[in-house]
Amino acid sequence: MQSSSRKDILKRIASATQRRLAFVEKPSDYKNIYKPILPDIITCFKNELEAINGQCILCESEFDLYLKIKELILSKGISYVFCRDSRISISLKSNDIPTSSEIVDFENMQAGITACEFLIARTGSVVVSSKSESGRQMNIFPPVHIVIAHASQLVEYPEDAYIAIQKKYRDTLPSSISTISGPSRTADIEKTLVLGAHGPKEFIVFLYKE
Repeated sequence: MQSSSRKDILKRIASATQRRLAFVEKPSDYKNIYKPILPDIITCFKNELEAINGQCILCESEFDLYLKIKELILSKGISYVFCRDSRISISLKSNDIPTSSEIVDFENMQAGITACEFLIARTGSVVVSSKSESGRQMNIFPPVHIVIAHASQLVEYPEDAYIAIQKKYRDTLPSSISTISGPSRTADIEKTLVLGAHGPKEFIVFLYKE
């Protein structure tokens, strides 16, 4: 009896895997549902993110990216940025940007920096997952959440992001995949929009091309 149940479970798992791979490879006409990407994918993402109270700062290169991050931090009077991503931390330090990944500095951070999986142009959203070194906390705790992304991470529509995630991880999908659309907000109190009620008050994407 136990052997039969085990075989049944394994059969269901195999079937689910095949359906997932079929979804990745199957063409779709979902793009007919959305508005077209205009005037181009980068500008579309920037416009959509800023329409929902986020910010998108375009950078010509990685050097320009860290220069603009440094300028932003100085303008806001931020003493250090918190970052758990080892690659980003190295770049921050090499560009003389004060940074920390120490537990004792976590609760007092003024800004946090993370990477991301993909950017969705049509909705101005950022896709993040639990595979990131930053962990889930860094997407909701920092008062100012800064995301670093490359233009190659841009996709047109939400379905493109889901398909790209499946292709990237195949049978090792992250336990958590989320989309961030601007800073935290609520309108529960007297129908008045309040930003930063349950998470970051500011959401800033630095997008570089080269």
